[in-house]
Order: sequence, then structure tokens, then C-alpha cells
Amino acid sequence: MSSNRRTFLKHIGLGAGVAATAPLMSSCTPTGEEENVKYIRESAENVPAMNFNMCGYAAPKLDKVRVGFVGIGDRGSGAVQRMTYIDGVEIVALCDVRQAAVDGAQKILEDAGLPKAKEYVGSETEFKRLATDGICDLIYTATPWEWHVPVGLAAMEGGAHAALEVSAAKTMEECWQMVETSERTKKHCVILENCCYDFFELLTLNMVRQGVFGDLIHGEGAYIHDLDYWHFNKPKDDEMTDGAYYKMWRLHENRRKANVYPTHGLGPICQAMNINRGDKMDYLTAMMSDDFTLGKRIEEKAKEDPFFEQFVGWDMRGNMDMQMIRTAKGRTIMIQHDVSSPRPYSRIHQLSGTRCFAQKYPIQQIAFGHEVADESKMKELEEKYTPEIVRRVGEMAKQVGGHGGMDFIMDWRLIDLLRNGLPMDMDVYDAAAWSSITPLSEWSIANGSKPIEIPDFTRGAWRTNKPVDLSMNEGGTTGVRNLVNVNAEGQLNI
Repeated sequence: MSSNRRTFLKHIGLGAGVAATAPLMSSCTPTGEEENVKYIRESAENVPAMNFNMCGYAAPKLDKVRVGFVGIGDRGSGAVQRMTYIDGVEIVALCDVRQAAVDGAQKILEDAGLPKAKEYVGSETEFKRLATDGICDLIYTATPWEWHVPVGLAAMEGGAHAALEVSAAKTMEECWQMVETSERTKKHCVILENCCYDFFELLTLNMVRQGVFGDLIHGEGAYIHDLDYWHFNKPKDDEMTDGAYYKMWRLHENRRKANVYPTHGLGPICQAMNINRGDKMDYLTAMMSDDFTLGKRIEEKAKEDPFFEQFVGWDMRGNMDMQMIRTAKGRTIMIQHDVSSPRPYSRIHQLSGTRCFAQKYPIQQIAFGHEVADESKMKELEEKYTPEIVRRVGEMAKQVGGHGGMDFIMDWRLIDLLRNGLPMDMDVYDAAAWSSITPLSEWSIANGSKPIEIPDFTRGAWRTNKPVDLSMNEGGTTGVRNLVNVNAEGQLNI
């Protein structure tokens, strides 16, 4: 990361010695010699010294994990409900700008036979008061994206571990702030990437660990999801959950010319490739289509409802964006994002190795050559390679729900690791690296798809950091409770 731009371009074959190709790159730059949004690249290259390596760090055990929730809308209320089923959890605080959201969460606790939590209601910065009260071991954040890092920083500074919904950070500055604060305070900053705990992703991850894929060559992931309803559903502040975004924040975020939501597709691939734990993402290049739908939909909605007139004329992000990433060990990754065209839901989740291939969408399949594994072979693979975490809590997770159960596995695993004093599956370096794709893709798109180096948030420790452990040789001691009252229909599944 200490190399300047000239050094980097030389490293990837665009500098001295291949001058004939360089004009092809510069000719794509919208403003010629002027580099657009160069502050992003500069922030990426502003690397602080490592204070402490949080990868593999085992924080002191917590017999009881006192949890406070910040942001209790559709996503946050589901998290509150899931946590009521996990032993060793005390839900001690609820924070939201809306009283209706907190009241709804209190009802969830009452229905579960749990005591009321302390309330923090009112301004958008009530989380600061919660963090400084010192009553939480873990602060779980499910706010709009702009508040993820401010809440997480406040949590760590106040002596609590932080768990941040995805994406964890919006800017390069925020990525480095998370890293620096976690290292200095020795508090975990966990990205809540639920897709890392989906059943097929866990199966294929274990197959990678057991050598079934051979050497991984390539991975693909995505977030392709028609969010038209949610983009244009107006909030109802007098309801706990309303299938809408507070202050239409998701529509606002879709003005940014970047992959604003990369981690669902990227996270599982990074774990399979041991990113930050044996390999690292080296550089990326990004591209985006024009907007063919969002602006028109705003105009259509404005004709139906004057409320939407305020958004007419907005310059919206393109429908499809994609990033190509190369790793230090020569692997490649492709990430896609499209939330505004009429396509069926897909995270793709594709892994290609020297011996095996797997892909989840549009159909779930595994192959060892031209022929796709048949039903009996798939059953054989599942019986042999389903990881221990799924064997222990998978069926219970399906009962609780949340994207088919992966949300519950994620929450259970987080609590179990904290209670047993074990390292996190997804640490602050993962939170920063996966989230950094947003600002870095913005830089590349703004400059004609030029490549940019991806910071090494581990500052070289990736070479020796140990991969995520799926063995369950340690931990796994956390039970579940109240499953007799389980209601998976209360979980958000978008």
C-alpha cells in the first residue's frame, strides 16, 4: 500500500515498458489528466501503523452477553427476536429514533418471557448515550448505512464489542477508523454478513477446507434483487416494522455511482479463498451501466403521489455494476450488483477450482467436470461435508428463520464465540476489506474503469493469519431456548 499510483500501474503492466497501452487507460478518464474522486484513492493509500492484530484475537470470555440494539426497524426487530432464543444473552438496551420501534421490541421481549430493556429513544445520536452508559458487552447495529460506523466506534470506545450490519462502512476513512479503533481498544468489530452462514455456502466452504476443490481459481458473487417495492414504500413511523426504509434512505443511497452493497456476494468467496488469512485482494477494476429504470420509476411515482416529486431529476446510479478483483495469489473474483431491474433474486455464489465447481443460482449444483453431480451424488456430498455448525444448530435455525436460517446461525455463532472467548469468524479486517469495495468501485467507475489497489488492512499479517475454523473443536457450548414459541414468519427475508 505504500506504493504510489505509478508504481502500482507498473506492477500490473500499465507503466514503463508498456507505454503503448497506457493511453488506452487514460483515454477513458472523463476529464483527461484530472483524476476524479482522487480523495478515495488517497484515503486508501493513507495506511496507519498496526496497533494490534485482531485476527485470531480471543477476547475474555463472557458467561452472559449483555446486548444492546441500535436500529429496530425490519432488520433490527428480527435480530431482537432471534437473540431471544439464544442462551446466555441478556437484551439490556433498545435504541431507535422511533418510540414505536422500541415499543415493538419490548413486546418481543415480553412475549419471550424476558425482562424489559432500557430504552434510548429520540435523536439520531441516542446511541452515544447508550455506549457511554457501559451496560452492554455487545452493541448490535441495524441502522441505515450512514450510522453503522459511528455506532460501532462509539460502542468500542465505550467498552463494548460492535456488530455491524452490512455493509459495515461507506468510505475508506470509515474502514480505517474501524480498524484503528478495534486494534486500539481490543474490541471486536464484526460485520454481520449472514450469507457466510447460508447452508450451501458453508457446505462449499468446508469442501474447500477439505481439499475437494483443489486450488481455487475463480469466484463469483452478487446481490441481484428487484427492490422496487422497498425503494418506493413510504415509511410509517408509527409502526415497528413497515417494509420501508427510514427517511427513504435506500433510495438516497442509490444515487451513488458505486457497488453500494457488495458483501453478500463477496463475503463467502473471501472466506473460501482465505482472504486476509493466506491471501489478500490485490486490486480491482469496476464498471457500471447507465440507469434505465430508477429515474423513470421516480417520475412514474411522482405522477401517482406528490411525495415523490422531491426525487424527480435525481441522477441515479446505473442498474448493473460489476467489479473484477485479482488476489495476491493470482485468483480472480467477479462481483455484481443490481437492485433496480426485473431480475430474479441471485447471489450467484460460484466457486471454481482445479478439481471442482459449485454454483448456487439459478440452480444449486456441484460438478467435477462437464457432468453435474446428480441427486444421489449431491446427497453423498452433503452427508460427508456438511460442517459441524450446521449439524448442531441447522435444524433449529430453520425453525427460527431469517433467510432460511442463516441469520440465526450467524447470531448464535457470534454469541457462542464471545461466550467461549474465541476469535471471530468475521473480524474487523474482513469488515473493512469487504466494505472497501464500495468506495474503490466508485473511484474506478469515475475514472473510466481504471484499476486501483485494494488496501491491505492487515498490513502484511494476512500471510500468517489462520483461516476461519469450522471444526467446532472449541466452543459450541451455547444452547437455545423458547423454541416452542418460535415464529419464523416474523423474520425479514430480503
